[in-house]
Amino acid sequence: MLKAGELSDMFASRIATIRRHIAPRFLSARSSHANVESLERLGIRIEPNVRKALSEGLPVVALESTIISHGMPYPQNLSTAKEVESVVKQHGATPATIAILNGVPCIGLTEEELEFLAQCGSAAAKTSRRDIAQVISRGVTGATTVSATMFFAAKAGIHVFVTGGIGGVHRLGESTLDISSDLTELGRTPVVVVCAGVKSILDIPRTLEYLETQGVTVVSYGTEEFPAFFTSKSGCKAPCRVDSPEQCAAIAESNLKLELQSGILIAVPIPDQHSAAAEHVETAIQTALQEMREKNVQGNAVTPFLLKRVNELTGGDSLASSILSCMQVDQLSVAL
Repeated sequence: MLKAGELSDMFASRIATIRRHIAPRFLSARSSHANVESLERLGIRIEPNVRKALSEGLPVVALESTIISHGMPYPQNLSTAKEVESVVKQHGATPATIAILNGVPCIGLTEEELEFLAQCGSAAAKTSRRDIAQVISRGVTGATTVSATMFFAAKAGIHVFVTGGIGGVHRLGESTLDISSDLTELGRTPVVVVCAGVKSILDIPRTLEYLETQGVTVVSYGTEEFPAFFTSKSGCKAPCRVDSPEQCAAIAESNLKLELQSGILIAVPIPDQHSAAAEHVETAIQTALQEMREKNVQGNAVTPFLLKRVNELTGGDSLASSILSCMQVDQLSVAL
């Protein structure tokens, strides 16, 4: 299994390559439209550095928090969260990790709050859009999924959000109707989501069909094939290909100008040399799916269970790929 330091070393050359493309773009500048005072009147707390950036129209990148609480064990989750925020800062943007802490929606977390959330782990409520009201009303801590993070990012006028992989249509979803709210959120919230594709544990062809139904622009970066989170290969052709941050920004600009009111999904493949072997991961997924059915794991427990078991069955290879995916897509997000 790759250690965090080895991941950083491998990633250094990627940072140097993309750095020359990176500059604050109009998308992040549009954050100046956010009415910070009105957000705070709604009980939404904005971290001081994020508040300053929003008020001055400086670039801000939203980050989800479920990957911290449910995606990785402590302390690896904390070190990864800090490293992802560091990549954003290195390239001239302000990171805004979003979570609900003791019933208070927070846009941007301090180091102490990141530590608190990382230590909470799965004790934090996994919070999608559906769960926001009840998590706040009960005064508990909730880690936001893609859908909840998009909701709060849009409220704050943050138009770029980065995550590892989005949810989608689960395998056997045609029978269970288990479809992530990430997909419907992408259909109604104008936020650019930069990720490493749809999680390999899901039904990727059906997920892409569902995104088309929702009117979501789906883009692959530098490849004709839509990536699959742990690996750059999914077997599915991407609806659209782009090869530069400028092309990504142009698509997003058109979307906002026309007020399409839908999100944009930009999938950045993990480098082939760092991806988990596709056949190895697929075998692990099939085993984990069988165990899930035997244990009758359902609802929002499905994804954490599958990711944990796939990581165990691959000897940590899938987690290493997940960490690298998070940092990989983070670079493109600040270019927007």
